[in-house]
Amino acid sequence: MNYDQIISQKIQNIKPSGIRKFFDILEEMTDAISLGIGEPDFVTPWHIRDAGIYSLERGHTKYTSNAGMLELRREIANYLRRRFDLEYDYTNQILVTVGGSEAIDLAIRVLVNPGDEVIIPVPSFVCYGPLTEMAGGVPVYVELTAENGFRLTPEQLKAAITPRTKALVLPFPSNPTGGIMERRDLEAIAQVLKDNDIMVISDEIYAELTYGQRHVSPANLTQLYDRTVVVNGFSKSHAMTGWRMGYVCAPQPVIAAMTKLHQFGIMSAPTTSQYAAIEAMRSGDEDIAHMREEYDSRRRYLVENLNRIGLDCFEPKGAFYVFPCIRSSGLSSDEFCERFLREEKVAVIPGTAFGPGGEGYVRACYASSMRDLTESISRLDNFLQNLRRKQGQDG
Repeated sequence: MNYDQIISQKIQNIKPSGIRKFFDILEEMTDAISLGIGEPDFVTPWHIRDAGIYSLERGHTKYTSNAGMLELRREIANYLRRRFDLEYDYTNQILVTVGGSEAIDLAIRVLVNPGDEVIIPVPSFVCYGPLTEMAGGVPVYVELTAENGFRLTPEQLKAAITPRTKALVLPFPSNPTGGIMERRDLEAIAQVLKDNDIMVISDEIYAELTYGQRHVSPANLTQLYDRTVVVNGFSKSHAMTGWRMGYVCAPQPVIAAMTKLHQFGIMSAPTTSQYAAIEAMRSGDEDIAHMREEYDSRRRYLVENLNRIGLDCFEPKGAFYVFPCIRSSGLSSDEFCERFLREEKVAVIPGTAFGPGGEGYVRACYASSMRDLTESISRLDNFLQNLRRKQGQDG
């Protein structure tokens, strides 16, 4: 069998995630610390787990409607109104998905025709480009900089738009940089978009994890509401990664098209997870506040100590990642991460895994215990000192 002929050429041409290599090395090690995976170290709060367990005890094990349980969609609408001043009709503007990742995939496939361009600010989460390519679209990468707080500027957006542009991804708060877009930034973006039909896919999975200010969605702006697809979920805000629960909100015609695709590919999100998600939406605000406070403490610790030991680090305003510049080490991002893992047994992710513009940076996740973060800083300090000593001897 010639599998090179059998397997789709489009799929073969897509590169695997740049993150995977470091997890493969990590699996061979003992006593290693991983700051690589973007997963809360908190267990899903008990009252949410209990709601899932109780649903099983009551025998709620059948399919739900394709769009998700009406009660859950109602609670999502209430939550969005309460937390972010967003108004969506739960009967026809909200779709429950299998994680935020499915929502992103559905949004891109529903909007993009072959040859259409999707503007993707980078560094950003690894899936946007490959999903665009799999939908037959063309990713157009716009490199953000630390000098601009890793924000997309209106000048950058205007320069990237062509007659083929179909959609803009706004991945804020950002994975991996922790950058955010404030209202004035979004208003400037709205001015650029006002005379065309470009849609906005706003990945807001980290919306609850902003520090010192409230998250603003493009959909909060009247000028952008009708063109915005809001992607969100429960993984980061409620520590529900394994439950695979997400949702998407958009104008009714877009949700109808996404529901059609979801119906044929997925049928419906897991029933037990939906019952747990109802409890998360209804009674999870205190859990969010507790976790955000913990992350904020860890964020401040890492930024302060990374700068102290000689790695310039942009202060993230959201999510749970730091994205320090490692150019002073003289190593590439891949070399830095591989050597740090081999020599000090700490896993961080090269910035190159997150698209063009990531070279010279690494991503470390602070959804880890303070004990691991403290030990990681100690090992990083030792790694840098040994590196500088060796470079001095070689020089």
